[in-house]
Amino acid sequence: MNIQEKDSQYVAHTYARFPLELVKGEGSLVWDHEGNEYIDLGSGIAVSALGSCDAGWIQAVEHQLHQIQHTSNLFYTAPQADLAEQLCLRTGMKKVFFGNSGAEANECAIKVARKYAAEKKGTDCYTIITLENSFHGRTLATLAATGQEVFHQDFLPLMEGFAYAPANDLAAVEALCKEKKIAAIMVELVQGEGGVVPLTAEFCQGLQKIADEQDILLICDEVQTGNGRTGELYAYMNFGLHPDLVTTAKGLGGGLPIGACLMGVRVESVLDYGSHGSTFGGNPIAAAGALYVLSQINEALLQEVKEKSAYLIDRFSKAEGIKSVSGMGLMLGLETERPAADVIADCRANGVLVLKAKDKVRLLPPLNIPMELLEKAADVICNAVKEN
Repeated sequence: MNIQEKDSQYVAHTYARFPLELVKGEGSLVWDHEGNEYIDLGSGIAVSALGSCDAGWIQAVEHQLHQIQHTSNLFYTAPQADLAEQLCLRTGMKKVFFGNSGAEANECAIKVARKYAAEKKGTDCYTIITLENSFHGRTLATLAATGQEVFHQDFLPLMEGFAYAPANDLAAVEALCKEKKIAAIMVELVQGEGGVVPLTAEFCQGLQKIADEQDILLICDEVQTGNGRTGELYAYMNFGLHPDLVTTAKGLGGGLPIGACLMGVRVESVLDYGSHGSTFGGNPIAAAGALYVLSQINEALLQEVKEKSAYLIDRFSKAEGIKSVSGMGLMLGLETERPAADVIADCRANGVLVLKAKDKVRLLPPLNIPMELLEKAADVICNAVKEN
């Protein structure tokens, strides 16, 4: 059996895979098993923030491999402590809990919000407002938090305690706050799986005002938007927000599984001994990789992200066959006249890997993709979107 046949026989059929076996990567380029080269504009769904096999990242991870690969969280390790310090210093948050994924980070935030509200307002205050069209994960709790019915079917009944409001509808959020006892409001600043749709600045400021005035926690789900993806270290920084909880994963580890829930001053002491835990969370190898990634997301790189974003938005806004461009930074969605699946297939046939989000073509290139490769990929996309 070849790899695709073996995968089909032994791996659960949960993914509609592209017919491509990737075997090697270097920077923003990847190669398949037949030696064909592709410009990677997906970066593992925003995971490989620095592209494939970054030399400094490999060195950081390899160094830790020769020290100790795992200790459990019954012991201290320098990479975890150093990573928590950097995350707090660069965000102003106070404490970090490490898990292994975005869903775990969001689960932690949900637990913190419920415990905080129960202690301050009573055990009947547990509802968390999320937005329609949102996506927060595939565990039972984060599935319930996700405001898309398509993900709910087959897994009913959902966990109670979540209420959904339309994105950018502040009046709907205010109405829910009057109708229910609200513990927190949880949002993605750019709804990734929902079609790469940013929230408006006015709506975000309104949420902050509600949170401040009513002692409701504000949770920013930065699993996909975080770690430089939108042109700031975290997307909430584009909106001038001061969230109580920030969740992140994907690009933080540069390719190794790690998630983090950052807690602000209001909630820094909510979790106490035994209230939460993780066997692998903050693993020293993953933490070492994340430390390197964070060290590279500096002002120069963030400025590059903004410049590349401006180039792509300008280019695609004028392109024949593209009806609209949405998103922020290097997290963009293209509404195309041709079906997105057809555009994606044509791009792949011409050496460019792009993704899909609802009915849009989604672009999530490495943050440090060279400009010449980005321009070459944009040429391929502009050709692919035209009606044949």
